[in-house]
Order: sequence, then C-alpha cells, then structure tokens
Amino acid sequence: MFIKDYISKDFPCFSLTDSIESARNTLEDFGYSHIFIKKSHHFYGAIAEDFLYEGDGILKDLEHQIERFAILEDNNIMDSIRLFYTFSSNVVPVINKNEKYLGYITCEDIFQNFSRYPLFSETGAILTVEIPARRYSMTEIANIVESNNSKFYGGFITSMSDEMIQITIKISNENLSSIDATFDRYDYRIVQKYYSDEKSDLFNDRFGFFQKFIEI
Repeated sequence: MFIKDYISKDFPCFSLTDSIESARNTLEDFGYSHIFIKKSHHFYGAIAEDFLYEGDGILKDLEHQIERFAILEDNNIMDSIRLFYTFSSNVVPVINKNEKYLGYITCEDIFQNFSRYPLFSETGAILTVEIPARRYSMTEIANIVESNNSKFYGGFITSMSDEMIQITIKISNENLSSIDATFDRYDYRIVQKYYSDEKSDLFNDRFGFFQKFIEI
C-alpha cells in the first residue's frame, strides 16, 4: 500500500515558461483537476484547472495561484486521502525526498485499491452507531456483531466530540434485528442504517464509504 507502487508517469510537470494554452490542452486530454509545476528541476506546486481559463500567456503569470501539495513516494496510500479532499483534487503529485517530481497518483487509483478489501467489496449492512466518548470501544462493537453470528468487516469514526462518538461499521447481513437489539441493550444509539442484499448496490456502498474516508 505504498505510494511508489501506484505511481503513473505519463502526466508532465510543466515549467513556468511553458504556455498556459499548452498546459490547458494537456489537462483537457487527461481530465485532471490540476497541472504540476517545476522550478529549477524541483517540484514547485500545482495550479487548479479553473485558473488556466482566465487568459493566455505563460504559467509564470499564474504563479500566485500555485498550491503547494505533494506526497512522498514512500508514504502509505492512506496519507494521500486528506490531500485529495483538502485540495479538491483528483490527482496528487508524487515526489522523492529531494523534491524531484516522479509522477502522480489519482483518486481512481486509490478507490480501486480500497475496493478490493472486504470493507468495500462485500455485500452487507452499514450501521452508524453513537456512544458516549468515555465508553468508546471498537472491540466491544465488533464483539456485539460477532456475538450475533454476523461478520464484522470493519469500521471507522465518522464524528467525534468530547461527549459523543459516532462509528460507521460494515457487517454481513445475518441476524440484523438481533444486532440492533443488542446495540440498544448496550445503550448504543443507531443513528443510521442501510441494509442491502443486492449486488447492484455494491458500488454505492463502496463510494459512500470512500467519501467518508476522504472527509476524515
């Protein structure tokens, strides 16, 4: 799950002396949200698509619009998620420790990687439960599911304050009524639930979970 295993190399890194038009044309060919800029053979930053349509000239004219974000090749792909979300980007540049541009990863790359895991790939039920923060225990939540002969595929915190924590979990479809009752008995509040047996809903399951991941 290291970034270096997902690097693509066919998207160029532009120089400030390159024309805005050439960058715009390249971006349209690839369909990405940003272009990348290098300066003195080092990665310099990224410019969002919208700024490339404000006029022509050279990219140095847009230097004040450069956003500085990138990810190191030896980082984990989980580290890229906040960058996609924070910069409203569908592409993230990859650099080495010397700030040399190596290539890029896309949101689709990360989505496809995560979709292989049971948390996303298995058909099942999605529950969001709420419990006082002082009582939070993922172990207890998993035990409640498994004590009702259902499978616990995974979960993550979706909301957290000093008082309350909400946890979204993915479980198999067995014994859902019993699981609801057990959560109630242990004083969990079920905030939201989505039960589905249909394979056609699988993509929606994955995409919804992925959106929650990038909002963390």
